[in-house]
Amino acid sequence: MASRVLWGSLSLLRLVWCLLPQTGYVHPDEFFQSPEVMAEDILGIEAARPWEFHPSSSCRTVVFPLLTSGSAFGLLRLWEEWGPWPGLVSGYVLLVGPRLLLTALSFALDVAVYHLAPLWGAERWNALVLLSGSYVTLVFYTRTFSNAIEGLLFAWLLALVSPRVAWSPTPKKPVAGPWWHGWLLGGIVAAGFFNRPTFLAFALVPLFLWGICGATNPGFKSLTKEALGLLPGATLTAVVFVAVDSWYFSSPSKSSTLVLTPANFLHYNLDPQNLARHGTHLRLTHLAVNGFLLFGILHAQALQAAWQQLQACLQAFAQRGFSRVLDAPSLLSSPRLHLLLLYFMPLALLSVFSHQEARFLIPLLVPLVLLCSPQTQPVPCKATLVLFNALGALFFGCLHQGGLVPGLEHLERVVHAPVLPSVPTPYTLLFTHTYMPPRHLLHLSGLGSPVEVVDMGGTEDRVLCQALNNFTRQPACQMAARLWLCRLFVVTPGTTRPAMEKCSFPLKSETLVFPHLTLEDPPALSSLLSGAWRDHLSLHILELGEKPDNVTKKPLP
Repeated sequence: MASRVLWGSLSLLRLVWCLLPQTGYVHPDEFFQSPEVMAEDILGIEAARPWEFHPSSSCRTVVFPLLTSGSAFGLLRLWEEWGPWPGLVSGYVLLVGPRLLLTALSFALDVAVYHLAPLWGAERWNALVLLSGSYVTLVFYTRTFSNAIEGLLFAWLLALVSPRVAWSPTPKKPVAGPWWHGWLLGGIVAAGFFNRPTFLAFALVPLFLWGICGATNPGFKSLTKEALGLLPGATLTAVVFVAVDSWYFSSPSKSSTLVLTPANFLHYNLDPQNLARHGTHLRLTHLAVNGFLLFGILHAQALQAAWQQLQACLQAFAQRGFSRVLDAPSLLSSPRLHLLLLYFMPLALLSVFSHQEARFLIPLLVPLVLLCSPQTQPVPCKATLVLFNALGALFFGCLHQGGLVPGLEHLERVVHAPVLPSVPTPYTLLFTHTYMPPRHLLHLSGLGSPVEVVDMGGTEDRVLCQALNNFTRQPACQMAARLWLCRLFVVTPGTTRPAMEKCSFPLKSETLVFPHLTLEDPPALSSLLSGAWRDHLSLHILELGEKPDNVTKKPLP
């Protein structure tokens, strides 16, 4: 009973924290692979379209962005046009709308684990508590990541294959499922492949075990027959994805052609030079770093279970011989071994690529919680699990780049508040040493907006000062009465705030958004122990005034 209450409380926390909302900014892909694109397409809001969604590149399918962020924004558009209270759209609604839909979809993980746990010998409510209490669920599965969609598809692929694959104490004769079962499996595999081609790494073991356990006489011929049963559903799904993508990426200037987004994705990512632009890592990063970063002690338990299983297999081989061990169902057909394969085989396949980010592993949460919640043993190290997930949720959900989204909310109010009613005011919002700002959260009209958003990245101080000088010399900023009409804002972390003093611009106002932690420019330990620690852990929004002529004409250092 206590586990059920705890799961219900954690589920409520998942929903409430989405609505608050979470301020942490995990990775630009959570915005720029879905809501940023759909806001421009459906609501006509100014946005920065990433290169993957240009017709010349087309590396990402548009189907899932349309179904998630597109659906949320479509409802907002209908409300604006037909609802009784127009004006609902704001930066907050644009942020929370898609996240709320993903949060609702994340409960499909709970449903999947609820049905999977008895099949795999796991204690149902312990597994659900591990799932809902993981900061991976609270943070990553409530964001618009394609990895979250990949995890949902993987969970339901397991739900479909497990009734045939899961271990039973009595031998079972394979029973043919309904005709639509293979169609649905094929459809999920195809949809996962179009979402992220890496989905094949997750689907390999479930499909192999499904084919082996379903064949009356396991062999190449039987496995081929089982695989052919997936083709109708996979083909139909692929046709739908290709048709939608070809329609979306078509343009009047060129003849319509079929767009195969997975082929473009693979062509780009199989080039080592392209991967190097996004960062290269050691091949053991997933195993030695990312697994612990995401799952903590659960990853350690999986490694321990894998080592124990390897020792048991080697001992059995030494005592009985290779052929007799293969005929023993208790060792090689146990749910423990299958769950280990479901966890470690995708991890190993993803480790082949040199670009390894932690979020690539979030679909492995479902087999991991099933592995770590056996019916015969209580969940160990509960206090450590609680502390680890609380710290992970605090870091990724609140601290990491945590001032950028609230800062955009503040700037949204600024740019929508007129200074002079009869005169348009040009705004320049310059972001430096932050993640890419999702422009759709400013809720700017895509037609003739007076707001210019500039992302300077991690630029040098000299380049930043030169850019500021160029912005202040725009003709639109001057009037006959020598009034300076432009409003210039610089958004920078507290750790890089001193660089602004080198540019010699007068400061009109300064707003601090706390907390904000950037690992690209982390604060020094001495600054965190000083009285100004809060300034270093904040995002600074500086409004600069007009630079005096005698200072503007001086050469830059």
